[in-house]
Amino acid sequence: MLTRDEAFTLLTKHLADAQLVCHSLESEAVLAALARRLGKDENLWGIVGLLHDLDYAATKDQPERHGLAAAEMLAGLLPEEALNAIRAHNAERTGIAPSTDLDFALRAGETVTGLIHTNALVRPARMDGMDAKSLKKKMKDKAFAASVCRETIGECQKLGLEQAEFFTVAIAAVAGIATQVGLA
Repeated sequence: MLTRDEAFTLLTKHLADAQLVCHSLESEAVLAALARRLGKDENLWGIVGLLHDLDYAATKDQPERHGLAAAEMLAGLLPEEALNAIRAHNAERTGIAPSTDLDFALRAGETVTGLIHTNALVRPARMDGMDAKSLKKKMKDKAFAASVCRETIGECQKLGLEQAEFFTVAIAAVAGIATQVGLA
């Protein structure tokens, strides 16, 4: 399996877009935090979060390939459960349905980063003081971060986490790397 350093090198080789790199770092942080909370493999889940969009630049004009191409690129470098989660994170386009905790964690975790990041950008204090209650309010406003799929975030319940707890874990994870992703 790839080390975290090897995974980051691979990520930056394939993704030049700074915003996508920030999204990948945020996804890594959220997935690692979810793994800690759920008693799962924090290193594996973090790397899955980091690399889930590895193929984005290559597949942006073929959304039905997004996730599938990344899994192909990572074959032999990550265990099959990780490759399946990467394939299933874009289930709406690939047809690969999520079924495991890692699948649902990646889908909900990487999606919630868009809501958190956008919320931080409109707050004077950025991540400082953000809480689950304020994020829940933003989630109800369909015009706010309109491209963020609220239904996918709701898949956190398949992990046995209520929305407020999921938001609390995710906010703390992103706050922990706020300086790295321009949200401090």
